[in-house]
Amino acid sequence: MKRLFLTVVAALTLTATFAKDEKANNVNNANAYDMTVNMSRLSDALKLTVDQVESVADVHRTFCGEMLIASQANEDDRDALVKKAVNKDLKYMHYLLNDKQYRTYVMILNTTLNNRGLNK
Repeated sequence: MKRLFLTVVAALTLTATFAKDEKANNVNNANAYDMTVNMSRLSDALKLTVDQVESVADVHRTFCGEMLIASQANEDDRDALVKKAVNKDLKYMHYLLNDKQYRTYVMILNTTLNNRGLNK
């Protein structure tokens, strides 16, 4: 009886350990795809005009939503959705920003994607 009890406890402990790691991976995965930024710092870094600030914030909000959708997709579709979201964001930002601002934005975005392990 004692041996059976210890076996059940060991099995439950192993199951709980695996489930805990799975939840941690899901949380880390969701955090990697969270692309929210401080818009005032971004506007300072890009030296945005008053007119550009609101437009860039709208485009970035859309980008954050698309990245959230990509984080919840299965692994087969995730890379394609991330690539699509990044390309769409870059296309819209290229339209809104001048060349110097756009180069700075691309540098910031690439650094962010590299730091989060999303740039493959």
